[in-house]
Amino acid sequence: MNSALTATAAGFGTGLSLIVAIGAQNAFVLRQGVRRDAVLAVVAICALSDAALITLGVGGVGAVVVAWPSVLTAVGLIGGLFLIGYGCLAARRVLKPSALTLETGSAGVSGAAGVAGAGGSRRRAVLTCLAMTWLNPHVYLDTVFLLGSIAADRGPWRWTFGLGAVVASLVWFAALGFGARLLSPLLARPSAWRVLDALIAATMIVLGATLIAGV
Repeated sequence: MNSALTATAAGFGTGLSLIVAIGAQNAFVLRQGVRRDAVLAVVAICALSDAALITLGVGGVGAVVVAWPSVLTAVGLIGGLFLIGYGCLAARRVLKPSALTLETGSAGVSGAAGVAGAGGSRRRAVLTCLAMTWLNPHVYLDTVFLLGSIAADRGPWRWTFGLGAVVASLVWFAALGFGARLLSPLLARPSAWRVLDALIAATMIVLGATLIAGV
């Protein structure tokens, strides 16, 4: 029992240390959480994607991923361009912060138009979250290869280690997505959104350029 708890705790700590680092995915989840826009869907996508990738890593797929560098190169190029594009959109929002509201994420939406707008916003959020999660080569190197390698050292307790990492991912994204609403009073002013979007734009563009430069 002690060995199982130790492996779970180690997996939780390792997973959390890899996930908490500031990145495109975390910045996106934070923004969706503050706007209260498709938060459950975004958190679920991030947590389930991490669970799938961790499972692959613990199962030994990490070696296969590293054996195909051309795939990682293609993913890095596409992901880098995507992040730069999203960063440019965030930079454009800096110029028009008043176009955002905490309730719906867009101004002047009501009635049937509001329902349609909410549906479109949810679809965009889901697709963007999927792209940020699966088009980032670091996800495969960190979550699949690195976590998988560390888990392999646990021997018979590797799946318990992986479970701890999965729980860490779920806890982190749930806290980030649903806890972000505590920032709502601070971000009720357009000027605050300007600062948040400026930080997001800088993060996305720098990460995108870094990915492309590493290809």
